[in-house]
Amino acid sequence: MHFCHSIAIWADYPELVPGVLAVDGIVPDAFVADRIARFASIAESRLETHSEAELPEIQAWRRAFARMGLKPTQYRCASESLLRRLRKEGSLPRIHPLIDLCNAISVAFAIPVAAFEASKIAGYIEVRHATGDETYEAFSGEAENPAPGEVIFADGAGRAHARRWTNRQSGYSAVRGEAGTVLIVAEAMHDSARADIERLVATMADEIDAVWSATPTTGVLTSASPRFEFL
Repeated sequence: MHFCHSIAIWADYPELVPGVLAVDGIVPDAFVADRIARFASIAESRLETHSEAELPEIQAWRRAFARMGLKPTQYRCASESLLRRLRKEGSLPRIHPLIDLCNAISVAFAIPVAAFEASKIAGYIEVRHATGDETYEAFSGEAENPAPGEVIFADGAGRAHARRWTNRQSGYSAVRGEAGTVLIVAEAMHDSARADIERLVATMADEIDAVWSATPTTGVLTSASPRFEFL
């Protein structure tokens, strides 16, 4: 299996820096509350002096959404939505230990992080423009068809695993219970994206190893080396 971005995405967003991890052995009974609190406190300290919309990581995604023809205040990247909730409610959602950890690291870095159950992926995931024929399954179970040209996470069977790029994941491949192989993707476009993605990937790998005694395969992609292979 592999993960990649299309040539068109790299051409349109040359500032993009994706970080990727693949890991086995994730079980749902892990304790991560103290780790979540630590990463959330990092985000809260940043929000004391700046709103989430003022952070350079979020501003870069707002510009990308505007270039996609989306209103940035109507459709937010996942990290902005989480930061907004943290600022307003003082908490993050609790879903699954791995997802909760991904969300906490996401707000600490202000970078969107997605996790997919690899057994639900047909062959590969490519971030590309939709043709309009793909199928997206919402968390409600409702089926949708992304509009032609929309940036999606698409697999070999024409299933969309995320819509509007980093805006909304599909319930179909969400991590639930005891997972097999999990694919984790973080993407950034701000000026220090390369260094921050490298730190995020290293942090995520260390945390997963500490919690689940599992060593992820990791990579930071470029337009010259755009493909991440995993089992």
